[in-house]
Amino acid sequence: MEPDSAGVVILAATPIGDVGDASPRLVDELTNADVIAAEDTRRLRRLLERLGVQTEARIMSYFEGNEARRTDELVRLLEQGARVVVVSDAGMPSVSDPGYRLVSAAVDRGFRVTAVPGPSAVVTALAVSGLPVDRFCFDGFLPRKASERSRRLAELAIEPRTMIFFEAPHRTAATLSAMAEAFGADRPGAVCRELTKTFEEIRRGPLQELADWASSEVRGEVTLVIGGAATPIADLESAAKEAVGLAADGMKLKAAVAQVARQEGVAKNALYELALKMNHLRRS
Repeated sequence: MEPDSAGVVILAATPIGDVGDASPRLVDELTNADVIAAEDTRRLRRLLERLGVQTEARIMSYFEGNEARRTDELVRLLEQGARVVVVSDAGMPSVSDPGYRLVSAAVDRGFRVTAVPGPSAVVTALAVSGLPVDRFCFDGFLPRKASERSRRLAELAIEPRTMIFFEAPHRTAATLSAMAEAFGADRPGAVCRELTKTFEEIRRGPLQELADWASSEVRGEVTLVIGGAATPIADLESAAKEAVGLAADGMKLKAAVAQVARQEGVAKNALYELALKMNHLRRS
C-alpha cells in the first residue's frame, strides 16, 4: 500500500538529440515538480531553457558518483509528499543511467513510481538497424578491460536474440573488432551514431566491415545493434564435445577448438569457453 500523503517518483524520458521530441507531458512534469533529480544539472537547465520551462522545483544533481547518498535524501523528500522527477542526460532514466536505486528504495517503502515515456536510444537504434526486432536484449556498456569484455562476448556468442549495446566513441572500433572475433566476422550489425541529431549516421554491415570503418574515427553518442546467433546451442555443444575429444587424444585444447570452429562454422570464442568448461568437468 502507498502512504496516505505519499510523494511520487516520476522517471521522465528526455530527448536523445532533437529537442522537438520532448513530449507535452514532460514539459508539464518539469514545470510542476517539487524536486528534479538530474544526472547533469547544467544540461537540465539548458533543456529547460530550450523548452521554455519555468519551474520552482528544487534541482539536485543525481549521478553515479552521488547516487547512493542522494537516494536517502530523495526518499526523505518523498516522505514529505514531494513530487520527484528524475531525468538523465538523454533518454529514460535508470536504463544504463541513474535511477534504479531510487526506484528500488521507493518501491520498498510503498511509494508510487511512474514514468513519462519518450525517446530511447535502445528502441530507436533497434528500429532503424534493419535487424530482427521480434526478440531482443539490451546489455548496456561492455566491460572496459579487454579480457573481461572478451569473456562477456563469449557468453553472448550463442545469444539468439538481437543484441543492443551502448559504447563510447573512442572504444567503438576495439569493441567491434572484439565482436567480430567472438561472434564471427560475418555476423550482421549496425552502428547507430548521433541518433535524431543533425549528423545522424547509421552504418550497417558485417562486423569486420564495421570494425574496419570505425578504425578511422567515430564521434558522438554510439549505439550498437548486433544480430543474434544463427547456430543452435545444440550444435555448439556437439562441437565442444568434439573439441574436448580431440584434446583428450593429445591435441592442445585451443588448437582443437580452432580446428572444430573452422569445420563447423561456429564462433571460436564461445566454443572455447564451452569446451573449457566441459574439459574441466571431465577431469574433475
